[in-house]
Amino acid sequence: MKDEITPIRRQYLRIKQKYPQAIVLFRLGDFYETFDEDAKTVARELEIVLTSREMGKGSRVPMAGIPYHALDNYLARLVNHGHKVAICEQMTKPGATRGIVEREVTRVVTPGTVVEPALLDSRRNNYLASLVLNDTEAGIAYVDITTSEFATTQMPIKKALPEIERLRPSEIIAANSADFVGWALPGEVGVTRLDDFSFELETAERTLLEHFKAASLDGYGCARLPLAVRAAGAIVQYIQQTQKGALDQLSRLSTYSTDSFMVLDEDTLSNLEVLRNSRTGLTEGSLLGVVDLTRTPMGSRLLRRWLSQPLLDLAELVERQEAVAWCHDRTLVRSQVISMLGKIVDLERVINRIGSGIALPREVVALRRSLEVVPALTEALQDGSTPAWLTDGLKPCPEVVDLITRSIADEPSSSLGEGNVVRKGFSEELDGLRTASQDARQYLANMERKEQERTAIKSLKVSYNRVFGYYIEVSNSNLPQVPADYIRKQTLVGGERFITPELKEYESLILNAKERIEELETNLFRQVCRQIAGEGERILALAGTLSRLDVITSLTEVAVGHDYVCPRLSEGNEITVKDGRHPVVERSLAGSAFVPNDVRLDNDDAQIIILTGPNMAGKSTYLKQVAL
Repeated sequence: MKDEITPIRRQYLRIKQKYPQAIVLFRLGDFYETFDEDAKTVARELEIVLTSREMGKGSRVPMAGIPYHALDNYLARLVNHGHKVAICEQMTKPGATRGIVEREVTRVVTPGTVVEPALLDSRRNNYLASLVLNDTEAGIAYVDITTSEFATTQMPIKKALPEIERLRPSEIIAANSADFVGWALPGEVGVTRLDDFSFELETAERTLLEHFKAASLDGYGCARLPLAVRAAGAIVQYIQQTQKGALDQLSRLSTYSTDSFMVLDEDTLSNLEVLRNSRTGLTEGSLLGVVDLTRTPMGSRLLRRWLSQPLLDLAELVERQEAVAWCHDRTLVRSQVISMLGKIVDLERVINRIGSGIALPREVVALRRSLEVVPALTEALQDGSTPAWLTDGLKPCPEVVDLITRSIADEPSSSLGEGNVVRKGFSEELDGLRTASQDARQYLANMERKEQERTAIKSLKVSYNRVFGYYIEVSNSNLPQVPADYIRKQTLVGGERFITPELKEYESLILNAKERIEELETNLFRQVCRQIAGEGERILALAGTLSRLDVITSLTEVAVGHDYVCPRLSEGNEITVKDGRHPVVERSLAGSAFVPNDVRLDNDDAQIIILTGPNMAGKSTYLKQVAL
């Protein structure tokens, strides 16, 4: 039976056996094909035609395919329906090796490991979380492989669910033996079960030490937190299994404590409408929607984290207030900073795509243009009183800018393989190939005129198509004038197509040059990307600084625009608010003014407020206003 199936079928079955739980998208030329049950699933989910294909004697199998250039669109639909998708690419060119083209799975796409921009919300993190439990404690690790954020913690088990709700991961990994009975995990979060071995302490610790090339975990703050280590180690193993290349971007692991911030469970976040409007589920009409005037996606993601993770440390809170006050007092500087931030792309995700080897040429140019803004931004902030924590890491990357400027065209093609990616002058070999190809094309352009004169056939044309290559076309009425050195290639209804030895020679020159140009451009582009990725840590540090600047200037703009004042904070037991306003409700009152409210509460003679009034009088608004 084995010998009765085709080599491609045998290759597919071998690959599918390694990824039984995933839909395998098997690259065949310009299409990703699926077979068997995968094909039936894909045809149903994507609403495309289910066909079949002969793949051996008496072996006809179901088949459904999608064009390779439309992968992102179809991939989004499959992942959104909860499917894991294994991308199987052609690793060699057809004809480059004996036998069939070599293929292998380059990555497995799951809800928590998506990297395609079309599948992501640029203003939200896409977290993959790992959850480990014992009778009294929990370990939670989370990672966003698109931004390199990687953190782990250990906490009393009662705090675990609120932390999962805060993170709202797209996917959770857990051991097969983990028992979540009684846990109300967020409904949209899928749980992926892995072998218990991945979560064993010894395995997890060894995985982390090998990944970070470290002798111990002391420097990462989790050496004495076994559940945190187990959760973090399992995540690294999962990414190793699904994402080739993504691990290189996880160069840092931070250990945090939930005791350092106020824990807001799902009910609190929902009732106070911190991140989403309780009726629509949208950001608009929430606290985040009101205060988010950030200009960069990474700034918006940071603001979301700040709102869902309120600080408890008074010194850190005052530090943020002072930064807003600094911006508030410098209107011109603030305006300049906001304008420049608007020219900066999502550095976190772009540098991670570059490091993972999946960036497009235009993304690399966008990185260069963003980095070119940094010197002017640094100069605008050259004030002796600038808060240091706000500008730490605001360091230009001139070497990266210079490399991209020298190597990549200002307006490159949208993808590799289309030419015009590498700048003229960067590679002598590439320049030579381009010149030879252009000369040959010009020769063929002149050849049409020359052949018209030689044959006296004014309608003669020299043309090209992908199937037949270059040819000379002559109408039926002019066939008697065709020279003897013309070789018939194709017969048409209205004429004939011919080639000549000379035409064949130049066709070979052009096509060989085109293939070599594509290959060389691809290699050069990837080489440049590897060099840029070597500066990834610096660029991520810069991105963190820009995010903080973006959030602080955004909050300042909100304060200025709505006449908010800076509250005095203390560790005492008194809350006093004069003329307080609910920021979301006030913004929703079209054409009418919000009536301010006062609040005074303390542990002595004002421990309780008795709030009365008819329905719709504003009692709940008052309560939420005080809570916010």
